[in-house]
Amino acid sequence: MRLSEYTDYTLRVLMYCATHRQGLVTIAELAERHGLSKNHLMKVVNDLARRGLIETTRGRGGGLRLLAEPETIGIGDVVRASETDFRLVECFDPGTNACTLSPGCRLKHLLDEALQAYFKTLDGATLADMTAGMPWVEDQSAVEITGRQAPVAPPKTRRAVRQITPAAKKL
Repeated sequence: MRLSEYTDYTLRVLMYCATHRQGLVTIAELAERHGLSKNHLMKVVNDLARRGLIETTRGRGGGLRLLAEPETIGIGDVVRASETDFRLVECFDPGTNACTLSPGCRLKHLLDEALQAYFKTLDGATLADMTAGMPWVEDQSAVEITGRQAPVAPPKTRRAVRQITPAAKKL
């Protein structure tokens, strides 16, 4: 099973907002930080605002911020609301099930147990759990949610200042 990009972006937005509570976060900032499309992020942000997880402010100086406390946002709830389909196999949907093994197959039950275990694990975690101890600070590059090193701007070059010592002056 793989989470959709939409769910991945949703989790990234929430985690970033949870670690930047001191001010508003912009879509441009999120797009740059995670290397994502602003259009995709706007859809995610609109959905999160509709669900009451973030608050958005339009216009110059606007942005978004986490509305709910991170301790109250369950990861399982976020994933359930963001994903559209949890049918691991065809037989999960009785309306379209054409599998000839269905009457006596045990695989459906095994996969259903696995899906329930998956959600039990996700339900045991909150946004606060996922962001506790994150090394992010406003102007500091750190490891992103994905575990990849964030892009770091090349260091500014400085001209070497040559100090002339008394011994060098004699030369």
